[in-house]
Amino acid sequence: MRRIPDTSLWLGHLGDSRDLRAVLSEGILALVDLAVEAPAAPVTRDLVYLRFPVVDGGGNPPWLLRAAVKTVAELVRADVPAMVACGAGMSRAPAIAAAGLALARGWEAHDALVRVTGDAPHDVTPALWRDVLACVTEDRR
Repeated sequence: MRRIPDTSLWLGHLGDSRDLRAVLSEGILALVDLAVEAPAAPVTRDLVYLRFPVVDGGGNPPWLLRAAVKTVAELVRADVPAMVACGAGMSRAPAIAAAGLALARGWEAHDALVRVTGDAPHDVTPALWRDVLACVTEDRR
């Protein structure tokens, strides 16, 4: 689990999203789960749980990507401590977090992705990023 500097967002992988003690100890109040390959995370009543079953690559319904991105953007705008998690934490989570930050803060999406990934390992699938960018572009029209 890694906090994105100067934001209320953390990035995580499947194991992070299931470690409720660690999630809650960080003060995280919302979990955005993007891992289509896993069952829903067991969460407590105190944690807001938002599940968007996104595949890592192209072919996701645009409405699903838009819903995930807009949700993250609203969490950022409200300064809610939230973790965005996917299977390995290297593609879907950074892509959706970057797009949400871009919408919430008016950043260019590619710049947001650079800020989100930093020096950490990442491997954003080009087809997924293309589809996420289309959602951000559509929202800014």
